Amino acid sequence: MTPNEAPTDVEAWNDRLATEHDIDAYYADANPLIRAIERRRLRIIRQMIGSAKGSRVLEVGCGGDVLQLFPEAERVGVDPSGAMLEKAARKLADESVVLIQGELRTAELPSASFDVVICTEVLEHVVDPAEVIADIREVVKPGGLVVITIPNDGLIEALKKVVRLSGLGFLPGLRRHAWGGDEFHLHAWNLGQMRTLLDSQFKIRHEAFAPGRPLPVRCCFACEPREPGSASSA
Repeated sequence: MTPNEAPTDVEAWNDRLATEHDIDAYYADANPLIRAIERRRLRIIRQMIGSAKGSRVLEVGCGGDVLQLFPEAERVGVDPSGAMLEKAARKLADESVVLIQGELRTAELPSASFDVVICTEVLEHVVDPAEVIADIREVVKPGGLVVITIPNDGLIEALKKVVRLSGLGFLPGLRRHAWGGDEFHLHAWNLGQMRTLLDSQFKIRHEAFAPGRPLPVRCCFACEPREPGSASSA
């Protein structure tokens, strides 16, 4: 997959992503395998974090589904798309959550103010992933937890190719095998590239995969921030 050209209007571009790639429809209407993979991703995030009681939890790129997993926490969601935050607000209408429109760098959140930061299926969509990673490092507390997940685009494209070449794309549930919002991907990650990026700011403490290690369609990383001045392993 060839990454797409970076947008000049980030808010408008993310509004298009939120409306043209409806995350709620994706969860509800995708084929059973995709739905199972996404449910597994959410379970991994919940398991990596465990109880968040008494914690401040920030989600960078917020559609509401992830923050719903942590009703016991003090929660903040940041997203550049007003359309996406509207979806999140509807899901979280009966809960106490602060939603902020904008990019993390412009959200004016205090340094070292969150126990947990989650950024799931976002870094492929942002103009400057290294900047986002640095901004996450800025707002997470020393010794805090950062959970990052990405789509394994190379593997996903290979699986789509198998479906196309097999002639099975006409079957119910597989007709939308080319659909997944990847026309909005600005970056295509593999495991090595993401490990290198994360290693610039964090120590990776645990990795997990959905549906599993033999087929790592979604790659999930639990990290902690590096101490100031500590060297990466790269």
